[in-house]
Amino acid sequence: MKVIIFFLGEDALTSPLGGFLFGGKMDRIAVIDFGSQYTLLLARRIREIGVLCTVETPDGFKLEKDIKGVILSGGPQSVYEEGSAGFPEQLRFLSVPILGICYGMHLMAKEVGGVVSSGLRGEYGLTSVSIDNACFQSVPSEIIAWMSHGDEVTQLPDGCKIVARSRNGTIAGFTDGKNIALQFHPEVYHTQFGKELLEEFVIDICKASRDWKIRDLADEKVKTIQRTVGDQSVVGGLSGGVDSTVAATITSRAIGEKFTGIFVNHGLMRKNEEIEVPVALRKLGINVETVEASKEFFHELEGIVDPEEKRKVIGRTFIRVFEREASKLNARFLLQGTIYSDVIESGAASRSGEKIKSHHNVGGLPENMSLELLEPLRELFKDEVRNLGHSLGIDKFLISRQPFPGPGLGVRIIGEVTSEKAQILKEVDSIFMQVLRESGDLDKIWQSFAVLLPVSSVGVKGDKRSYGYVVALRAVNSSEGMTASWYELPHSVLRQASSRITSEVKEIGRVVFDITDKPPATIEWE
Repeated sequence: MKVIIFFLGEDALTSPLGGFLFGGKMDRIAVIDFGSQYTLLLARRIREIGVLCTVETPDGFKLEKDIKGVILSGGPQSVYEEGSAGFPEQLRFLSVPILGICYGMHLMAKEVGGVVSSGLRGEYGLTSVSIDNACFQSVPSEIIAWMSHGDEVTQLPDGCKIVARSRNGTIAGFTDGKNIALQFHPEVYHTQFGKELLEEFVIDICKASRDWKIRDLADEKVKTIQRTVGDQSVVGGLSGGVDSTVAATITSRAIGEKFTGIFVNHGLMRKNEEIEVPVALRKLGINVETVEASKEFFHELEGIVDPEEKRKVIGRTFIRVFEREASKLNARFLLQGTIYSDVIESGAASRSGEKIKSHHNVGGLPENMSLELLEPLRELFKDEVRNLGHSLGIDKFLISRQPFPGPGLGVRIIGEVTSEKAQILKEVDSIFMQVLRESGDLDKIWQSFAVLLPVSSVGVKGDKRSYGYVVALRAVNSSEGMTASWYELPHSVLRQASSRITSEVKEIGRVVFDITDKPPATIEWE
């Protein structure tokens, strides 16, 4: 049997995330990300328990005294393949407990001399798992858990005990007496008692204290911005969305008049937002300047249909406009409202991650950009950003706004983006929101919007054959944006939305409703 001895050295180093941003003042769980699309969910679940959790790369992980436990995430690789990520060297010198999930379990099994092989069928979705209650006392002996794996642990060495099996007999968990490994994903909402499993590991096994309070973060963020910026100026993009509003409010409080918020009208906002947003932001005391750039954006988007290319074009144009304005203000930093889900979905959080899509804040920046990025919300989830906004006293009207993509309607117009299509979609989206507001459903929905499709459908209007665009309506519920379930709108509401849209927007000939969860789909269509 291969033996691993873990200890925490006295000369432990301080990482930028744990030591600089959070000051090392509270207990922390470190998640080492091997590319799982559930990594942020995992970190979010730990924070829900009341314990700070940060995400590290396998190569970037460093020993710190505030770390009370380490979790190895899942990932798309196979541990037996050449070039796959291996067991982090630093962990061999760590004395705290380790929890391995999916790929993390395979890494732990391989490290102690176990065997990992390709499964005959794999397990995907929900399955029944039997649990050894001697190891996990907070959950029943059988639960329904979320599986997503093709490989499996087929053999363990002496000294390791199997603590969970799936319905087909696959090893679903083991322990060496201190460290724990799970094949299923306790961080996914679909897993019964998943939070309890994580809480037992974090609180009972790691002995971490519940020190994480979002209301305490505002002062730390202000201090961090002051240290980073010094006496330099900052220019920030303002859209009126939750992320950019909270980022701008914190930055404004940190450096006052040295921050200027710029609202760029790229023609891809929702209806009337180019008027309403600047007014609302000025009421917060933020210095706001508006820039009319819609013709420039539409010109750059001419002929482009690939969604990734559209995002990057929008990002490059956005930065170019900002650099042009920043040169007038002598600014050094560019503030962006990037949050954790933007980073993970762009593949920027881990070298092992498989990119889902580029976010214009993290995936479309030019290499020769002259401004330095300032991203104070980069480590926070959407619901944490909202809570931070509440603690800052930001008006509910701005904090409660639905998420809106950085590229705006550019990724809700499938195919080429034109000014005419943008106007059509603005009208459709406005009607959909009105119907939801009147029905009382709007406040129950995480995100709702319309998507303009690049197809025409035959119809009949005024006793004449007509051809009009197809528009898809989408409504989903989520807590952090990493998973989502489609919202079951009453048929009467859908009927009213369809009737009003086809009657009031002459270019629309057909309305459909999207009933796809995330996963397998993303919330946005592009």
